Amino acid sequence: MSFIADLHLHSRYAYACSKNMTLANMAEWAKIKGIDLLSSADFTHPAWIAELEENLAPNDDGYFEFGGVKFVLGTEISCVFKQGGRSRRVHLLVFAPSFEVVHGIREMLTSLNSKLNGDGRPTVGASARDLTSRLLDIDEACMVIPAHIWTPSYGMLGSKSGFDALGECFGDMAQHVPAVETGLSSDPEMNWVVPAVVGKTIVSFSDAHSLPNMGRELTIFEGSAGYPGVAAGLKNNKVEKTLEFFPEEGKYHLSGHRKCGVSQTPDQTVRLGNRCPECGRHLTLGVVHRVEELSGAGTLPIEELKRPYSKLVPLVELVAHTMGRGRAAKSVGLAYQRICGELGGEVKVLTQVGYSDLERVGGENLAVAVTKVRNGQVQIVPGFDGQYGVVQPV
Repeated sequence: MSFIADLHLHSRYAYACSKNMTLANMAEWAKIKGIDLLSSADFTHPAWIAELEENLAPNDDGYFEFGGVKFVLGTEISCVFKQGGRSRRVHLLVFAPSFEVVHGIREMLTSLNSKLNGDGRPTVGASARDLTSRLLDIDEACMVIPAHIWTPSYGMLGSKSGFDALGECFGDMAQHVPAVETGLSSDPEMNWVVPAVVGKTIVSFSDAHSLPNMGRELTIFEGSAGYPGVAAGLKNNKVEKTLEFFPEEGKYHLSGHRKCGVSQTPDQTVRLGNRCPECGRHLTLGVVHRVEELSGAGTLPIEELKRPYSKLVPLVELVAHTMGRGRAAKSVGLAYQRICGELGGEVKVLTQVGYSDLERVGGENLAVAVTKVRNGQVQIVPGFDGQYGVVQPV
């Protein structure tokens, strides 16, 4: 038994998020995508928590339900603090077993002068270590995972405000951090070679700010969907598989300066320096650069922690590519909805549906495109400095 989970997304109450990120729409898109379990997202926001409490029905098996979709209570918190003589900004995913615990978390954040009625992703002036300690004091069943760990400005290992190791960030609380989220610009294999996260379960989620981006990265856990299943999956590495972006499509994969259109590989940055050759400003050092900086020599003792993963291109991008239109075109959206509806959801279309069925429902061009992506036959223009990359079948 296994379940497909997206445990990092946002509601319409988080900054820079679509107004369409409502509970009803999230549940509907979970069905379109083929996702079994969602995070509630943003449970610290007063208006959103009121909606969640009114609409989410608890289940004895450790999950909440709405619209035929299962949820667990989760959110993202931004820790902004000083440590080691530097300003730090680290985003954390936080999960709670009940609404009672959520209210305890909200009271704790308020006591730290965190403004909960603004951003659904609140900022708190506490270190990642201290926040983790406070959460476990509220309820030891709470879970903390550093989010998108390589993102330059808000990742635990990011080039601008991050650390060089999980232990540096969490101190004596590191043992209570069961997993790390890779983020869109890295994949599990890139993380396997980094001593900074050795021994931790590796998971991937979408960080969706809009409905179509839900499920762009997913984790398939062993067990039953619900809080106990998630806890066991994170703490005991009960991950069957992760479904990943091509990391080159992530918007911080390479180093660069978007304004000047400059991107560099790590070798180029070492050779040419970390300033933009056009304007002289500091480059945003990308994920590949940081991975190489923090990679260990030789083989790390984590073979037993490795799990299979697949790199995928979002179905809407493939539909748009084969139709020769933008992904926001109405005709692309209608075709996408029809294909998902007839073939059992996006995850199944991208990973399981056979060529003949793909051709019958989506046409020959789509069947060829999906097959090529599955085989790694793609052309890639890597992303950098906040600009997404482009991955297309060839």
